[in-house]
Amino acid sequence: MKRIVRYIFRQLFVATIFVATTLTCVVWLTQSLRFIEMIVNRGLSIPLFVYFTLLLLPTFFAVILPIAVFASIMFTYNRLLVDGELVVLRAGGCSQFMIARPAIILATLVTLFCYALTTYLIPASYREFKDLQFSLRNSLPTILLQEGVFNPVMKGVTVYIRDKTSEGELSGIVIHDARSPKSPVTMMAERGVIVASEKGPRVVMVNGNRQHVDETDGRLSLLYFDRYSFDIGTIAKDSITRWREPRERYLTTLFKPNPNDKWVYNKLIMEGHHRLTAPLFPLAFTLIGLALLLGGSFNRRGQLWRILAAVGFVIIIETSHLGVKNLGVKAPQFAFLMYVIPILPIIISTWFLSDLGIRSKIKRGPPHDAAGAETGVS
Repeated sequence: MKRIVRYIFRQLFVATIFVATTLTCVVWLTQSLRFIEMIVNRGLSIPLFVYFTLLLLPTFFAVILPIAVFASIMFTYNRLLVDGELVVLRAGGCSQFMIARPAIILATLVTLFCYALTTYLIPASYREFKDLQFSLRNSLPTILLQEGVFNPVMKGVTVYIRDKTSEGELSGIVIHDARSPKSPVTMMAERGVIVASEKGPRVVMVNGNRQHVDETDGRLSLLYFDRYSFDIGTIAKDSITRWREPRERYLTTLFKPNPNDKWVYNKLIMEGHHRLTAPLFPLAFTLIGLALLLGGSFNRRGQLWRILAAVGFVIIIETSHLGVKNLGVKAPQFAFLMYVIPILPIIISTWFLSDLGIRSKIKRGPPHDAAGAETGVS
């Protein structure tokens, strides 16, 4: 029996790894396209770009793994049915639970890993992602300035640079400050550099002029300078004190929000319930697929309708869970449904598999009795 369990488990594990890897690559590449511009036009280094996008992988895994496990189980067990291997196992006295054991073991392991993702890895990685994103936007503004493009760095302020070196030196600088619409200011400089200050990023310009039109008489005021500094942003919040999104928070801060977060209290609570219930999906999807595939009579033409029914149930569970999460933001009394949605299919499918196993044993009868009767007749 252990050999049979290892044989089926090996097939399930390989199929799950293949499906999960394929889906992860597709999703990761799709999401990475959003950040390609940072390499091409803004000078972001490739190692930093890779690290930046890899931080999103735990979030992808939490969504992909339940689907990968379900797909591998449906594929593997359907193939075992079509090849007649499960028929042989049943004839040899294996119950439904014995046949389903490899899939249940795999689903349980994936469920535990998903709990590790939702309780620690996802908030930790997403928090690092948002901190790095904040840093790129505020502490490293040089990479955010595209060459030959008018860059709106803040409301009312536009920066143009003709060229930018790998060391961060700028040339052909034009800054237009229209924060005061009645008296806009334009600054031009041959070269310059962006430096960090306590108030935020600052452009230090060399050899240029400052142009200002007097609102009263319309006269142009022109000031030439050898060196001039201009703030192109302010750091209103440090990356440590900035407001954390729900996905950045751990369970302790989700269920016990800061009093300042009362305006999103329900949203934080529902995110916490989602973290505790979503990891149950691999086990729920697995048992649903097993109950439908292993139940009923064998059809050599395939199990298409059972597979479609299992897919339908999975879609209903996923959409219902997401719908209850959104509903709970406005009506938190329905939060308990987030636990009912994955747990109820687990209970029903487990009972169904157990009931099928008992009935199959009763119908077949003990194998040694049949052998004894055959000996007596001879």
